[in-house]
This record gives sequence, C-alpha cells and structure tokens, in this order.
Amino acid sequence: MYARRVGPGNASFRWAADWWNYPEALARIDALWRAWEHLRLDAATGSSVWWIEHADHHMPILMSTEGPFAKSEDSNKAGEPLPYTAPPEGLFPDMREN
Repeated sequence: MYARRVGPGNASFRWAADWWNYPEALARIDALWRAWEHLRLDAATGSSVWWIEHADHHMPILMSTEGPFAKSEDSNKAGEPLPYTAPPEGLFPDMREN
C-alpha cells in the first residue's frame, strides 16, 4: 500500500527488503502495527488518526536518506511495492488470543 520509489544514490527514499534486520525499523514498524491494531477498531476516525499521528510521523524517518536504511541498495520502480524479503519463520509469533 505504501508506494514510493526507493533506491540508493540520488533516490529520495530508502527501504530495505529485510527491514526486520534493522532494530530501529523493527521497533518503529512494531509501534505502527500496534497503533493500527488499536485504532482500526474506531470506525469513525481511527484510520485517519493512524495516518496523521503514526504513519505520517514514522515513515518519513524510516525512509529518510539518513534513516536506518541509509546504506540499503534495495530499489524498486515507480508504482511497484517496496522491496520485500520474508522474515525468518518464528520471528513474529501470532500474539492474537485464540
């Protein structure tokens, strides 16, 4: 869903396909996920609040040329999804209540 052209060199944004290998990125993405899981239950303004107060804050930091992915060489083309490598099995255990 988050479509930005990323890459090394003069690209405006950076991303790493193995984002889960970067402690700062992992912490920020976990915070985004937790905020989403809470706010998605608010049918009135939850998703807007999530974008404004969470995604719009963390994503520019994550994707900054000075951010955690500053040295990443991963790239994509305009309109393509961000580069992605599946995390190792078991890294993200299912925490939902059964």
